[in-house]
Order: sequence, then structure tokens, then C-alpha cells
Amino acid sequence: MGEKQFLRTRLRVKGQVTVPVEIRNILGAEEGDELVFMVDENGRVFVERVQIIPPDQAWFWSERWQRLEREVQQDIANQKTHQFDTPEDAVKYLNNVAGEEDAENKAN
Repeated sequence: MGEKQFLRTRLRVKGQVTVPVEIRNILGAEEGDELVFMVDENGRVFVERVQIIPPDQAWFWSERWQRLEREVQQDIANQKTHQFDTPEDAVKYLNNVAGEEDAENKAN
């Protein structure tokens, strides 16, 4: 999108406009999506598509959770994973790891 494009639309009743298909494609916007308009100090208007995160899913998008997700993906890529035959084996492993971390924290 190197060169400027000038696209035209008409202001309708109640301030409604049809967003040109070219702009919708650039924004990845579809019917029902929310758009936000921003005006800078020079009077230029910018529009972006807003993704609303349901409150019950906001934790997933927190900075901390996303950092942990990246760490997990890195561990998977580096094959730092364990497979278990039973759920009990997994719990035993986790308890051992937790015990080792507790001992390490007490030593420090």
C-alpha cells in the first residue's frame, strides 16, 4: 500500500457511510465489526478495526499470559516436552518439579 488511494463515499441519513470495499479489505473488516475513528492534531482522520475481547477471555490476552504462551511455544519448538502414559504419571512429575523448585527457592 505504497501509494495514496482516494476513495469516495456519500454521507447518508443519520451520518451513515458505506465503507468502500477496498478499505474494508485493507482493514479486514466484515459486517458487524466495530471501527474506531481517530483524528490527529492536523485534522487527519484514521480508521481502524477494533476487536472486542469478551470479558471472560480478557485474561488470555494479558501481557503476562501472552509471554507465557510464547515461552510454551518455544519449549515445544525446542522439544522440551514430556509425554506421560497416565494422568497420575503427569501429576507425579509435576509434584516432583514443584518440590525441586521449592527446595531451590529455600536454598536461595
